[in-house]
Amino acid sequence: MNKKILFIAPTPFFSDRGCHVRILEQAEALKKQGFDITIATYHFGKDIPGIKTERIIKIPWYKKKEAGPSYHKLYLDLLLIIKCIFLARKKKFGIIHAHLHEGVFIGYFTNLFLKIFKKNSPLVADIQGSLVKEMIDHVYLKNKIVKRIFYYIEKKILNMPNVILTSSVNAAKILKEDFKIKKRIIPVCDAVDTNAFKPGYDIKGLKKKLGIKKEKIVVYLGLLNKYQGLDVLIKSIKIVKEKYENVKFVIMGYPNIDKYEKIAEKLDITDKVIFTGRIDYKDAPKNLCIGDIAVSFKTSKTEANGKLYDYIACGLPCVVSDIPVNKEILGDIGTYAKVNDEKDSAEKILFLLKNQKEREILSKKSRKKALDYSWDNRVKAILKIYQQLKVIS
Repeated sequence: MNKKILFIAPTPFFSDRGCHVRILEQAEALKKQGFDITIATYHFGKDIPGIKTERIIKIPWYKKKEAGPSYHKLYLDLLLIIKCIFLARKKKFGIIHAHLHEGVFIGYFTNLFLKIFKKNSPLVADIQGSLVKEMIDHVYLKNKIVKRIFYYIEKKILNMPNVILTSSVNAAKILKEDFKIKKRIIPVCDAVDTNAFKPGYDIKGLKKKLGIKKEKIVVYLGLLNKYQGLDVLIKSIKIVKEKYENVKFVIMGYPNIDKYEKIAEKLDITDKVIFTGRIDYKDAPKNLCIGDIAVSFKTSKTEANGKLYDYIACGLPCVVSDIPVNKEILGDIGTYAKVNDEKDSAEKILFLLKNQKEREILSKKSRKKALDYSWDNRVKAILKIYQQLKVIS
């Protein structure tokens, strides 16, 4: 039985954002099961106590932490291939568990080299959704020819691993239907540490620090950009302000804070918005607990939306965009607004602000639903896959 697992994370792990949380919480859940996890990643990011992290050589000019494509990744990923080969030559891994499309590519070429020494391992892909669709979300691939090229590349990558894990059922459906992938595709949806993310934190000091008095609080936690729905959120606040005075919006995350502060100033809503900047992941549960309602107006129809698990674990009623992944996670406890529609988003927020009894009912249902989404449950699916690949007995 070989319980040594190489996680490949082509990203500045750990950087307090979505896919990083999935990588971290998977690693911690597998550690509880007795696995020896090594995470190979870029040259910068926070080291997490108890998680073995191996980094490529320092590249002083590359410091981008937010999500999205970058031409610099071409040589960063080459360096990561070299790092992975070095690590795998040093000790035989039972599994190469590759996160994101780039990670699968890196894992595949690492294995090609290792075959020479008979040290190659089964390759498991762990991806959020479609690379092509994600790049379109980030306003890339406007040219049809370039789009076709990337579609071809993605299809090739998706045929490299032994098994593909997706972070949502919807993502698995897209890979099967749009890319006609014949490999095994198994949804292993995101989850949450319900011992950390829970209601009941003492938030008096935090509220005082933020200047919150008796207002109702709407919270957002995540990246600040258009495809996460920040433009819709900011515009909806103006509408809410006109109809409900006793409210503040606490927007937690990065980057583009200056951009959205300027938009808030232009819309004359600065008295209703608090931008906290980056929130350390360990502080996220307490910060979320200041909220009465949580929001996410994400527009991507292929990516996961991990923040919703954190929201409901803290017992927060959610107002979200009406997209498949949000419905998959929340089901009948979600309050859904039309995609890219600030008026409908505002109306849905106003509905919950004005209905305390509805908030209380949804709060209890949200926490109850979150308990089914723990990593202790999710990790069982990963263990079953490892067993099928004859890594563990």
